[in-house]
Amino acid sequence: MGLGVTPLVISRGADVTVPYLKAEEVDRLKQHLSADDFSKIQFVILNLLDENAVRQLIDDMGRVDVLIHLVGGFSMGKMHEYSYENWKQDFELNLNTTFLTCKYSLAKMLKQGYGRIVTVGSRGAVEPGAQLSSYCASKAGVVALTKSIAVETKGTNVTANCVLPSVIDTPSNREAMGVEQADQWVKPQSLAEVICFLASEAARDLRGAAIPVYGNV
Repeated sequence: MGLGVTPLVISRGADVTVPYLKAEEVDRLKQHLSADDFSKIQFVILNLLDENAVRQLIDDMGRVDVLIHLVGGFSMGKMHEYSYENWKQDFELNLNTTFLTCKYSLAKMLKQGYGRIVTVGSRGAVEPGAQLSSYCASKAGVVALTKSIAVETKGTNVTANCVLPSVIDTPSNREAMGVEQADQWVKPQSLAEVICFLASEAARDLRGAAIPVYGNV
């Protein structure tokens, strides 16, 4: 998803900071960007589950006008067979990283009097499916968290909204699910357009929305 969102964000003139854990993640993004666009990104190696590191990153950034939180993961398993360890890992990745980045970004946005928070839920958050209990529950938490922030920030120039993608047309999803219906899935670039709108000044009156981006599935 970041491969679709990041180039569009840069094209809109933003100064972008991207946290990462593995060097190959940076290399993958580099392959999808021009040298000029790649040079505009500040890369920071960071574990988004380390609260002190997240706080320090945001403290060091000066202004934070927009937070686009794309970190997350998808997993499947029958509820009665799913391990508690995997359940906790799913919540760490999908919900807890969202909480920490939102917490410290929001504090700075409120102080500076402006901010846009965009999070990524899932269609499964509002239409849960079989063998997806952990994923759907953690993504439902992302939606609830975002809506709660939106209520807390009423009367300010800070907004919080969420997108709910269905299956995204990515190489990993094609490998896992085949390509038979891939042309009906959500394109990363299409999702990026919605996210960039929510991150813009034009979306100033949109608060607490959970926008379905389902493609044709």
